[in-house]
Amino acid sequence: MSDQKQQSGQPHKRRPHYSGKYPRRYEEKYKELNPEKYKAEAEHVIEKGNTPAGTHIPIMVNEILDFLKIRPGQQGLDCTLGYGGHTSKMLEMLDGHGHLYSLDYDPIEIIRTTERLRGEGYSETIWTPVNTNFVHIDQIAEKYGKFDFLLADLGVSSMQIDNPARGFTWKADGPLDLRFNPQKGQPASERLRAITEEEFEGMMAENSDEPYADRIAAEVFRQMKRGEKFETTFALRRAIEQAVASAPDFRGASKYEIQEAQKKSCARVFQALRIDVNSEFEVLYEFLEKLPDVLKEGGRAAILTFHSGEDRLVKKAFKAGMREGLYSEIAKDAIRPTSEECYRNPRAHSTKFRWAVKR
Repeated sequence: MSDQKQQSGQPHKRRPHYSGKYPRRYEEKYKELNPEKYKAEAEHVIEKGNTPAGTHIPIMVNEILDFLKIRPGQQGLDCTLGYGGHTSKMLEMLDGHGHLYSLDYDPIEIIRTTERLRGEGYSETIWTPVNTNFVHIDQIAEKYGKFDFLLADLGVSSMQIDNPARGFTWKADGPLDLRFNPQKGQPASERLRAITEEEFEGMMAENSDEPYADRIAAEVFRQMKRGEKFETTFALRRAIEQAVASAPDFRGASKYEIQEAQKKSCARVFQALRIDVNSEFEVLYEFLEKLPDVLKEGGRAAILTFHSGEDRLVKKAFKAGMREGLYSEIAKDAIRPTSEECYRNPRAHSTKFRWAVKR
């Protein structure tokens, strides 16, 4: 113990110990959770094709910046701040002149990201974070003025996925929550108990094209009738796995085939619930309706989507905007990340990038 600690009377705190060579539990990954201090360790994790715990790797940065053509003096909007990867790159392009506003509905992550970016020298004169849902872009434009460029990355932040306490992942046990803002709305556990079996089946089919939606819904509601409250992610995961394993498709199938199907169904069901809990499709639809009105003439909008439902809405809205004369140009096809980026960041695999230019 140092003399300073002895004099202050502060007890020495050891970091949590873990079994094995590498930590498995989220809270034990102290080096990954502090990438500024342990840069080499964080880079090693990235080189292996993983995302350091508690961080987020921005996707398609070069493609987005090439399209947005940001110039010093412009005013921009990052609709989904997250870890701040895209925001920091856009601020670099502004080079200290102009202003960027960044929105985030998550009251937990916006505080962490703000502290980090303020520490990097981005003061209130160049950058303003706002804790609000991006559905309110009309209110932001009314308060601050219209924008020369805008980005909306619709993906769930890795910080939310990785932290079991947020309940976004089926891979770790935690409360079945799934809310972007845990201070508002219903957690997924309550939502499950408030709907019917038919509604749950429809939710899975519509939000994530789950092929075993009927079997999973039946198993979940069978267990609820027996007293299961589905308060945790693992409780729901077990029900999904039981439903999939008993499907006729897997009679005589290998253990590996069954496990792979279970993993995919878990991912789809959690996605379906997350979309429902956060009203993601309704929010996106309203955002796309408001989008043309918050852009200046010639203003550029870039949107990253991560599943077919989102991409269909964006594609349809941009095409409608072209027909109505709201946009002068839109992306003819979705742009995908390079194979090199997908190797370095596997979470980029499902990304589609579409853009539009305001007339």
